[in-house]
Amino acid sequence: MASETPAGVWGKASQALRGELGDDTYGSWLAPACLRTAPGGELCLVTPTGIARDWILRYAWRRIGELWAKYDPQARVLTLKSRLEFEAAGGDTHVQPLTIETAEPVSTDSPATAPVASARPTRIQWLQDRFTFDTFVKGPSNEFALAVARRVASWADGHFNPVVFHGAYGFGKTHLLNAIAWDAMRSAPEKKVVYLTAERFLSSFVRALMERKAADFKDELRSADLLLIDDVHFIGGKQSSEEELFHTLAALMEDGRRVVFSADRPPAALAEIDARLRSHLSAGLVCGIEPADRSLRLDILERKATLLCRQQGVAAQLRPDVLQFLADRFTDSVRELEGALNTLIVRAGAGVGGLTLEETQAFLGPTLRGGEKRITVDDIQKATAVHFGLNQADLISERRTRSVARPRQAAMWLAKKMTTRSLPDIGRRFGGRDHTTVLHAVRRIDELRAGDPQLARDLETLTRKLRGG
Repeated sequence: MASETPAGVWGKASQALRGELGDDTYGSWLAPACLRTAPGGELCLVTPTGIARDWILRYAWRRIGELWAKYDPQARVLTLKSRLEFEAAGGDTHVQPLTIETAEPVSTDSPATAPVASARPTRIQWLQDRFTFDTFVKGPSNEFALAVARRVASWADGHFNPVVFHGAYGFGKTHLLNAIAWDAMRSAPEKKVVYLTAERFLSSFVRALMERKAADFKDELRSADLLLIDDVHFIGGKQSSEEELFHTLAALMEDGRRVVFSADRPPAALAEIDARLRSHLSAGLVCGIEPADRSLRLDILERKATLLCRQQGVAAQLRPDVLQFLADRFTDSVRELEGALNTLIVRAGAGVGGLTLEETQAFLGPTLRGGEKRITVDDIQKATAVHFGLNQADLISERRTRSVARPRQAAMWLAKKMTTRSLPDIGRRFGGRDHTTVLHAVRRIDELRAGDPQLARDLETLTRKLRGG
Protein backbone atom coordinates (compact mmCIF):
# COMPACT_ATOMS: atom_id res chain seq x y z
CA MET A 1 0.00 0.00 0.00
CA ALA A 2 1.40 3.38 -0.96
CA SER A 3 2.30 5.96 1.65
CA GLU A 4 -0.69 7.95 2.82
CA THR A 5 -0.87 11.24 4.71
CA PRO A 6 -2.69 11.23 8.06
CA ALA A 7 -5.37 13.47 6.55
CA GLY A 8 -5.82 10.98 3.72
CA VAL A 9 -6.11 8.06 6.14
CA TRP A 10 -8.69 9.91 8.21
CA GLY A 11 -10.57 10.90 5.05
CA LYS A 12 -10.94 7.26 4.01
CA ALA A 13 -11.86 6.16 7.50
CA SER A 14 -14.40 8.98 7.77
CA GLN A 15 -16.03 8.03 4.51
CA ALA A 16 -16.42 4.45 5.70
CA LEU A 17 -17.80 5.59 9.07
CA ARG A 18 -20.36 7.88 7.44
CA GLY A 19 -21.62 4.95 5.39
CA GLU A 20 -21.83 2.65 8.41
CA LEU A 21 -23.32 5.10 10.91
CA GLY A 22 -25.53 7.17 8.65
CA ASP A 23 -25.42 10.90 7.94
CA ASP A 24 -27.28 11.99 11.08
CA THR A 25 -25.17 10.08 13.60
CA TYR A 26 -21.94 10.84 11.79
CA GLY A 27 -22.82 14.53 11.51
CA SER A 28 -23.69 14.82 15.21
CA TRP A 29 -20.66 13.08 16.70
CA LEU A 30 -17.80 12.54 14.22
CA ALA A 31 -18.03 15.36 11.69
CA PRO A 32 -17.01 18.01 14.28
CA ALA A 33 -13.86 16.06 15.22
CA CYS A 34 -10.57 17.05 13.62
CA LEU A 35 -7.14 15.48 13.25
CA ARG A 36 -4.35 17.30 15.11
CA THR A 37 -0.74 16.70 16.10
CA ALA A 38 -0.29 16.43 19.86
CA PRO A 39 2.67 18.05 21.68
CA GLY A 40 4.50 14.73 21.76
CA GLY A 41 4.17 14.32 18.00
CA GLU A 42 1.48 11.66 17.99
CA LEU A 43 -1.67 12.05 15.95
CA CYS A 44 -4.77 12.96 17.89
CA LEU A 45 -8.44 12.98 16.98
CA VAL A 46 -9.84 16.02 18.82
CA THR A 47 -13.52 16.40 19.70
CA PRO A 48 -15.14 19.74 20.59
CA THR A 49 -16.56 18.40 23.88
CA GLY A 50 -15.95 15.71 26.46
CA ILE A 51 -19.40 14.30 25.74
CA ALA A 52 -18.48 13.77 22.09
CA ARG A 53 -15.25 12.09 23.16
CA ASP A 54 -17.15 9.74 25.49
CA TRP A 55 -19.65 8.88 22.76
CA ILE A 56 -16.88 8.05 20.30
CA LEU A 57 -15.07 5.94 22.91
CA ARG A 58 -18.24 4.03 23.66
CA TYR A 59 -19.68 3.50 20.21
CA ALA A 60 -17.08 4.12 17.51
CA TRP A 61 -13.51 4.02 18.80
CA ARG A 62 -12.98 0.32 18.22
CA ARG A 63 -14.18 0.64 14.64
CA ILE A 64 -12.06 3.75 14.08
CA GLY A 65 -9.03 1.76 15.21
CA GLU A 66 -9.81 -1.00 12.73
CA LEU A 67 -10.25 1.44 9.84
CA TRP A 68 -7.14 3.40 10.79
CA ALA A 69 -5.06 0.21 10.80
CA LYS A 70 -6.59 -0.76 7.47
CA TYR A 71 -5.79 2.49 5.67
CA ASP A 72 -2.49 3.46 7.33
CA PRO A 73 0.42 1.26 6.16
CA GLN A 74 2.75 3.09 8.56
CA ALA A 75 0.71 1.92 11.58
CA ARG A 76 0.83 5.36 13.19
CA VAL A 77 -0.78 5.65 16.60
CA LEU A 78 -4.03 7.59 16.83
CA THR A 79 -5.26 8.89 20.18
CA LEU A 80 -8.48 10.61 21.19
CA LYS A 81 -9.00 13.78 23.24
CA SER A 82 -11.54 16.47 23.83
CA ARG A 83 -10.52 20.01 22.88
CA LEU A 84 -9.95 21.00 26.53
CA GLU A 85 -7.77 17.95 27.14
CA PHE A 86 -5.79 18.62 23.98
CA GLU A 87 -5.14 22.22 24.87
CA ALA A 88 -4.27 21.52 28.50
CA ALA A 89 -0.63 21.20 29.47
CA GLY A 90 0.83 17.79 30.18
CA GLY A 91 1.38 14.47 28.49
CA ASP A 92 -1.07 12.28 26.62
CA THR A 93 -2.56 9.93 29.21
CA HIS A 94 -6.10 9.40 27.99
CA VAL A 95 -5.82 6.52 25.55
CA GLN A 96 -3.02 3.99 25.55
CA PRO A 97 -2.74 1.53 22.67
CA LEU A 98 -1.48 -1.99 23.37
CA THR A 99 0.41 -4.00 20.79
CA ILE A 100 0.34 -7.54 19.55
CA GLU A 101 2.36 -9.05 16.73
CA THR A 102 0.08 -9.71 13.80
CA ALA A 103 -0.09 -9.39 10.06
CA GLU A 104 -0.59 -6.03 8.37
CA PRO A 105 -4.11 -5.77 6.92
CA VAL A 106 -4.41 -6.52 3.23
CA SER A 107 -5.39 -3.59 1.00
CA THR A 108 -9.05 -3.57 0.04
CA ASP A 109 -8.42 -1.68 -3.19
CA SER A 110 -8.27 -4.96 -5.10
CA PRO A 111 -9.06 -7.88 -2.81
CA ALA A 112 -8.29 -10.60 -5.33
CA THR A 113 -4.81 -9.37 -6.24
CA ALA A 114 -3.71 -7.24 -3.29
CA PRO A 115 -0.10 -7.91 -2.28
CA VAL A 116 0.63 -9.37 1.14
CA ALA A 117 2.34 -6.93 3.51
CA SER A 118 5.08 -8.10 5.82
CA ALA A 119 4.12 -8.86 9.40
CA ARG A 120 5.15 -6.37 12.11
CA PRO A 121 3.74 -4.99 15.34
CA THR A 122 0.40 -3.33 14.67
CA ARG A 123 -1.68 -1.25 17.06
CA ILE A 124 -4.87 -3.25 17.38
CA GLN A 125 -6.52 -2.55 20.74
CA TRP A 126 -7.01 0.44 23.03
CA LEU A 127 -7.61 0.59 26.73
CA GLN A 128 -10.02 3.31 27.78
CA ASP A 129 -8.80 5.52 30.58
CA ARG A 130 -12.28 5.98 32.06
CA PHE A 131 -12.50 2.25 32.76
CA THR A 132 -10.37 2.10 35.90
CA PHE A 133 -10.91 0.89 39.44
CA ASP A 134 -11.28 4.51 40.54
CA THR A 135 -14.30 5.00 38.27
CA PHE A 136 -15.91 1.64 39.01
CA VAL A 137 -18.85 2.16 41.36
CA LYS A 138 -19.13 -0.65 43.91
CA GLY A 139 -22.40 -2.13 45.11
CA PRO A 140 -23.79 -5.43 46.41
CA SER A 141 -24.20 -6.75 42.86
CA ASN A 142 -20.53 -6.40 41.92
CA GLU A 143 -18.43 -6.10 45.10
CA PHE A 144 -17.15 -9.69 44.95
CA ALA A 145 -16.22 -9.32 41.27
CA LEU A 146 -14.41 -6.08 42.08
CA ALA A 147 -12.46 -7.74 44.91
CA VAL A 148 -11.41 -10.56 42.59
CA ALA A 149 -10.40 -8.10 39.86
CA ARG A 150 -8.23 -6.10 42.27
CA ARG A 151 -6.50 -9.26 43.44
CA VAL A 152 -5.73 -10.31 39.87
CA ALA A 153 -4.37 -6.86 39.04
CA SER A 154 -2.10 -6.85 42.09
CA TRP A 155 -0.25 -9.99 40.88
CA ALA A 156 -1.01 -11.59 44.26
CA ASP A 157 0.06 -15.17 44.86
CA GLY A 158 -2.50 -17.93 45.14
CA HIS A 159 -4.51 -16.74 42.18
CA PHE A 160 -7.13 -18.82 40.39
CA ASN A 161 -6.71 -19.59 36.70
CA PRO A 162 -8.59 -18.71 34.65
CA VAL A 163 -10.88 -16.05 36.13
CA VAL A 164 -14.15 -15.69 34.23
CA PHE A 165 -16.45 -12.72 34.87
CA HIS A 166 -19.94 -13.22 33.51
CA GLY A 167 -23.07 -11.11 33.30
CA ALA A 168 -25.45 -9.59 30.79
CA TYR A 169 -24.69 -6.66 28.50
CA GLY A 170 -23.90 -3.45 30.34
CA PHE A 171 -23.12 -5.02 33.74
CA GLY A 172 -19.49 -3.80 33.95
CA LYS A 173 -17.44 -6.70 32.58
CA THR A 174 -15.50 -4.61 30.06
CA HIS A 175 -14.90 -1.98 32.73
CA LEU A 176 -13.37 -4.58 35.07
CA LEU A 177 -11.12 -6.09 32.40
CA ASN A 178 -9.83 -2.66 31.41
CA ALA A 179 -9.27 -1.76 35.05
CA ILE A 180 -7.32 -4.97 35.65
CA ALA A 181 -5.08 -4.24 32.67
CA TRP A 182 -4.41 -0.64 33.73
CA ASP A 183 -3.60 -1.57 37.33
CA ALA A 184 -1.52 -4.60 36.39
CA MET A 185 0.64 -2.50 34.07
CA ARG A 186 1.14 0.19 36.71
CA SER A 187 2.08 -2.22 39.48
CA ALA A 188 4.41 -4.36 37.32
CA PRO A 189 5.50 -2.42 34.22
CA GLU A 190 8.09 -5.08 33.38
CA LYS A 191 5.36 -7.69 32.82
CA LYS A 192 3.55 -8.20 29.56
CA VAL A 193 -0.20 -7.52 29.58
CA VAL A 194 -2.34 -8.28 26.52
CA TYR A 195 -5.98 -7.20 26.33
CA LEU A 196 -8.14 -8.27 23.39
CA THR A 197 -11.79 -8.41 22.56
CA ALA A 198 -12.96 -11.74 21.19
CA GLU A 199 -13.63 -9.97 17.91
CA ARG A 200 -10.04 -8.77 17.74
CA PHE A 201 -8.72 -12.21 18.69
CA LEU A 202 -10.68 -13.75 15.83
CA SER A 203 -9.69 -11.19 13.20
CA SER A 204 -6.02 -11.21 14.23
CA PHE A 205 -5.85 -15.00 14.19
CA VAL A 206 -7.46 -15.20 10.76
CA ARG A 207 -5.05 -12.58 9.40
CA ALA A 208 -2.12 -14.46 10.88
CA LEU A 209 -3.28 -17.66 9.15
CA MET A 210 -3.70 -15.86 5.83
CA GLU A 211 -0.24 -14.33 6.11
CA ARG A 212 1.29 -17.60 7.32
CA LYS A 213 2.30 -15.95 10.57
CA ALA A 214 0.30 -18.20 12.90
CA ALA A 215 3.44 -19.17 14.86
CA ASP A 216 4.21 -15.50 15.57
CA PHE A 217 0.62 -14.92 16.71
CA LYS A 218 0.77 -17.91 19.07
CA ASP A 219 4.14 -16.88 20.48
CA GLU A 220 2.91 -13.36 21.13
CA LEU A 221 -0.12 -14.51 23.10
CA ARG A 222 1.67 -17.28 24.97
CA SER A 223 4.43 -14.95 26.12
CA ALA A 224 1.91 -12.76 27.96
CA ASP A 225 2.14 -12.63 31.73
CA LEU A 226 -1.52 -11.63 31.81
CA LEU A 227 -3.95 -12.27 28.96
CA LEU A 228 -7.42 -10.72 29.06
CA ILE A 229 -10.08 -11.57 26.47
CA ASP A 230 -13.41 -9.75 26.56
CA ASP A 231 -16.69 -11.37 25.38
CA VAL A 232 -15.18 -14.83 24.88
CA HIS A 233 -18.61 -16.24 23.98
CA PHE A 234 -18.25 -14.71 20.51
CA ILE A 235 -15.52 -17.25 19.73
CA GLY A 236 -18.05 -20.09 19.96
CA GLY A 237 -18.62 -21.96 16.72
CA LYS A 238 -15.29 -20.88 15.15
CA GLN A 239 -13.52 -24.23 15.32
CA SER A 240 -9.95 -23.24 14.48
CA SER A 241 -10.09 -20.18 16.72
CA GLU A 242 -11.53 -22.21 19.59
CA GLU A 243 -8.74 -24.75 19.13
CA GLU A 244 -6.11 -22.00 19.24
CA LEU A 245 -7.65 -20.40 22.32
CA PHE A 246 -7.81 -23.79 24.06
CA HIS A 247 -4.12 -24.49 23.49
CA THR A 248 -3.16 -20.92 24.41
CA LEU A 249 -5.12 -21.17 27.65
CA ALA A 250 -3.59 -24.55 28.47
CA ALA A 251 -0.05 -23.28 27.76
CA LEU A 252 -0.47 -20.16 29.87
CA MET A 253 -1.97 -22.06 32.78
CA GLU A 254 0.82 -24.65 32.64
CA ASP A 255 3.39 -21.84 32.84
CA GLY A 256 1.59 -20.17 35.74
CA ARG A 257 0.60 -17.13 33.66
CA ARG A 258 -2.67 -15.35 34.41
CA VAL A 259 -5.74 -15.48 32.22
CA VAL A 260 -8.98 -13.49 32.56
CA PHE A 261 -12.08 -13.78 30.40
CA SER A 262 -15.50 -12.21 30.32
CA ALA A 263 -18.67 -13.76 28.93
CA ASP A 264 -22.40 -13.11 28.91
CA ARG A 265 -23.08 -16.41 30.71
CA PRO A 266 -21.23 -18.76 33.06
CA PRO A 267 -18.90 -21.17 31.18
CA ALA A 268 -21.17 -24.17 31.80
CA ALA A 269 -23.94 -22.40 29.86
CA LEU A 270 -21.78 -21.60 26.81
CA ALA A 271 -23.15 -24.50 24.78
CA GLU A 272 -21.75 -23.08 21.53
CA ILE A 273 -18.17 -23.43 22.79
CA ASP A 274 -16.16 -26.66 22.46
CA ALA A 275 -16.54 -28.92 25.51
CA ARG A 276 -12.78 -29.01 26.24
CA LEU A 277 -12.51 -25.23 26.21
CA ARG A 278 -15.69 -24.91 28.25
CA SER A 279 -14.23 -27.30 30.82
CA HIS A 280 -11.02 -25.26 31.09
CA LEU A 281 -13.01 -22.04 31.50
CA SER A 282 -14.93 -23.63 34.35
CA ALA A 283 -11.82 -24.88 36.13
CA GLY A 284 -10.75 -21.62 37.75
CA LEU A 285 -12.85 -18.94 39.43
CA VAL A 286 -16.24 -18.17 37.86
CA CYS A 287 -17.50 -14.82 39.09
CA GLY A 288 -20.97 -13.54 38.28
CA ILE A 289 -21.98 -9.87 38.15
CA GLU A 290 -25.61 -9.24 39.00
CA PRO A 291 -27.81 -6.37 37.76
CA ALA A 292 -27.18 -3.08 39.54
CA ASP A 293 -29.78 -2.44 42.23
CA ARG A 294 -31.47 0.94 42.57
CA SER A 295 -28.99 2.27 45.12
CA LEU A 296 -26.04 1.41 42.90
CA ARG A 297 -27.73 2.93 39.85
CA LEU A 298 -28.23 6.17 41.78
CA ASP A 299 -24.57 6.17 42.87
CA ILE A 300 -23.47 5.67 39.27
CA LEU A 301 -25.73 8.46 38.05
CA GLU A 302 -24.56 10.94 40.69
CA ARG A 303 -20.88 10.27 40.00
CA LYS A 304 -21.30 10.33 36.23
CA ALA A 305 -23.43 13.49 36.30
CA THR A 306 -20.85 15.31 38.41
CA LEU A 307 -18.07 14.29 36.03
CA LEU A 308 -19.97 15.22 32.87
CA CYS A 309 -21.08 18.59 34.22
CA ARG A 310 -17.50 19.40 35.20
CA GLN A 311 -16.23 18.40 31.74
CA GLN A 312 -18.83 20.65 30.14
CA GLY A 313 -18.05 23.56 32.44
CA VAL A 314 -21.55 23.41 33.93
CA ALA A 315 -21.93 24.29 37.60
CA ALA A 316 -25.11 22.33 38.22
CA GLN A 317 -26.50 19.31 39.97
CA LEU A 318 -29.42 17.32 38.64
CA ARG A 319 -32.56 17.34 40.74
CA PRO A 320 -33.05 14.25 42.94
CA ASP A 321 -36.38 13.37 41.32
CA VAL A 322 -34.72 13.42 37.89
CA LEU A 323 -31.95 11.08 39.04
CA GLN A 324 -34.51 8.82 40.68
CA PHE A 325 -36.56 8.72 37.48
CA LEU A 326 -33.51 7.67 35.45
CA ALA A 327 -32.56 5.02 38.00
CA ASP A 328 -36.08 3.59 37.97
CA ARG A 329 -36.53 3.76 34.20
CA PHE A 330 -33.21 2.25 33.04
CA THR A 331 -32.85 -0.90 35.13
CA ASP A 332 -31.42 -3.44 32.69
CA SER A 333 -28.08 -1.98 31.64
CA VAL A 334 -25.69 0.53 33.17
CA ARG A 335 -24.65 1.51 29.66
CA GLU A 336 -28.20 2.45 28.75
CA LEU A 337 -28.45 4.37 32.02
CA GLU A 338 -25.29 6.33 31.26
CA GLY A 339 -26.40 6.86 27.66
CA ALA A 340 -29.64 8.48 28.82
CA LEU A 341 -27.69 10.74 31.18
CA ASN A 342 -25.28 11.71 28.37
CA THR A 343 -28.22 12.63 26.13
CA LEU A 344 -29.84 14.68 28.85
CA ILE A 345 -26.72 16.71 29.68
CA VAL A 346 -25.81 17.33 26.04
CA ARG A 347 -29.31 18.52 25.14
CA ALA A 348 -29.95 20.59 28.27
CA GLY A 349 -26.46 22.07 28.62
CA ALA A 350 -26.13 24.70 31.33
CA GLY A 351 -29.82 24.35 32.17
CA VAL A 352 -29.57 20.72 33.19
CA GLY A 353 -29.68 21.53 36.91
CA GLY A 354 -33.10 23.13 36.61
CA LEU A 355 -34.75 20.40 34.53
CA THR A 356 -38.07 19.22 35.89
CA LEU A 357 -39.19 15.62 35.63
CA GLU A 358 -41.59 16.52 32.81
CA GLU A 359 -38.84 18.30 30.86
CA THR A 360 -36.54 15.32 31.37
CA GLN A 361 -39.14 12.98 29.94
CA ALA A 362 -39.60 15.30 26.96
CA PHE A 363 -35.84 15.44 26.27
CA LEU A 364 -35.58 11.64 26.46
CA GLY A 365 -38.80 10.97 24.57
CA PRO A 366 -37.31 8.93 21.68
CA THR A 367 -35.12 6.97 24.09
CA LEU A 368 -38.02 6.20 26.42
CA ARG A 369 -40.31 5.18 23.59
CA GLY A 370 -37.81 3.06 21.70
CA GLY A 371 -38.78 -0.57 22.14
CA GLU A 372 -40.67 0.19 25.33
CA LYS A 373 -43.39 -2.20 26.38
CA ARG A 374 -46.66 -0.42 27.17
CA ILE A 375 -47.52 -1.18 30.78
CA THR A 376 -51.03 -0.72 32.11
CA VAL A 377 -52.41 -0.37 35.63
CA ASP A 378 -54.08 -3.73 35.12
CA ASP A 379 -50.70 -5.31 34.30
CA ILE A 380 -49.27 -3.85 37.49
CA GLN A 381 -52.16 -5.07 39.64
CA LYS A 382 -51.91 -8.60 38.26
CA ALA A 383 -48.12 -8.81 38.69
CA THR A 384 -48.26 -7.35 42.20
CA ALA A 385 -51.01 -9.73 43.28
CA VAL A 386 -49.09 -12.76 42.02
CA HIS A 387 -45.85 -11.58 43.62
CA PHE A 388 -47.43 -11.12 47.05
CA GLY A 389 -49.73 -14.15 46.87
CA LEU A 390 -52.96 -12.19 46.63
CA ASN A 391 -55.90 -11.92 44.26
CA GLN A 392 -56.16 -8.87 42.03
CA ALA A 393 -59.52 -8.16 43.67
CA ASP A 394 -57.74 -7.74 47.02
CA LEU A 395 -55.89 -4.68 45.70
CA ILE A 396 -59.06 -2.83 44.78
CA SER A 397 -61.02 -3.97 47.84
CA GLU A 398 -61.60 -2.08 51.09
CA ARG A 399 -59.40 -4.47 53.08
CA ARG A 400 -56.90 -2.54 55.22
CA THR A 401 -54.81 -5.33 56.75
CA ARG A 402 -51.07 -4.84 56.36
CA SER A 403 -50.76 -7.93 54.15
CA VAL A 404 -53.02 -6.19 51.60
CA ALA A 405 -52.43 -2.49 52.26
CA ARG A 406 -48.67 -2.58 51.66
CA PRO A 407 -48.88 -4.45 48.31
CA ARG A 408 -51.68 -2.06 47.30
CA GLN A 409 -49.42 0.93 48.05
CA ALA A 410 -46.60 -0.74 46.13
CA ALA A 411 -48.88 -1.24 43.14
CA MET A 412 -49.95 2.42 43.27
CA TRP A 413 -46.30 3.47 43.43
CA LEU A 414 -45.51 1.32 40.38
CA ALA A 415 -48.50 2.76 38.52
CA LYS A 416 -47.25 6.28 39.17
CA LYS A 417 -43.71 5.42 38.06
CA MET A 418 -44.46 3.18 35.08
CA THR A 419 -47.58 4.63 33.47
CA THR A 420 -48.73 8.06 32.30
CA ARG A 421 -51.96 7.86 34.29
CA SER A 422 -52.81 10.79 36.57
CA LEU A 423 -53.21 10.35 40.32
CA PRO A 424 -57.03 10.62 40.14
CA ASP A 425 -57.12 8.05 37.33
CA ILE A 426 -54.90 5.64 39.29
CA GLY A 427 -57.13 6.09 42.33
CA ARG A 428 -60.25 5.23 40.31
CA ARG A 429 -58.59 2.01 39.12
CA PHE A 430 -57.87 1.02 42.71
CA GLY A 431 -61.48 0.80 43.82
CA GLY A 432 -62.44 4.45 43.32
CA ARG A 433 -59.94 5.86 45.80
CA ASP A 434 -59.15 9.57 46.04
CA HIS A 435 -56.01 11.00 44.42
CA THR A 436 -54.71 11.98 47.89
CA THR A 437 -54.71 8.28 48.83
CA VAL A 438 -52.51 7.52 45.82
CA LEU A 439 -50.19 10.41 46.63
CA HIS A 440 -49.87 9.18 50.23
CA ALA A 441 -49.08 5.66 48.98
CA VAL A 442 -46.37 6.92 46.61
CA ARG A 443 -44.74 9.02 49.33
CA ARG A 444 -44.99 6.21 51.86
CA ILE A 445 -43.31 3.68 49.57
CA ASP A 446 -40.57 6.21 48.75
CA GLU A 447 -39.91 6.58 52.48
CA LEU A 448 -40.05 2.88 53.30
CA ARG A 449 -37.89 1.43 50.53
CA ALA A 450 -34.83 3.39 51.64
CA GLY A 451 -34.76 1.48 54.93
CA ASP A 452 -36.49 -1.75 53.93
CA PRO A 453 -34.23 -3.93 51.74
CA GLN A 454 -36.94 -6.53 51.20
CA LEU A 455 -39.42 -3.96 49.91
CA ALA A 456 -36.73 -2.52 47.65
CA ARG A 457 -36.07 -6.00 46.24
CA ASP A 458 -39.80 -6.60 45.74
CA LEU A 459 -40.14 -3.36 43.77
CA GLU A 460 -37.03 -4.15 41.73
CA THR A 461 -38.33 -7.63 40.88
CA LEU A 462 -41.76 -6.34 39.90
CA THR A 463 -40.24 -3.61 37.73
CA ARG A 464 -38.15 -6.14 35.82
CA LYS A 465 -41.06 -8.54 35.38
CA LEU A 466 -43.31 -5.79 34.07
CA ARG A 467 -40.68 -4.64 31.59
CA GLY A 468 -40.15 -8.18 30.40
CA GLY A 469 -36.74 -8.58 32.05
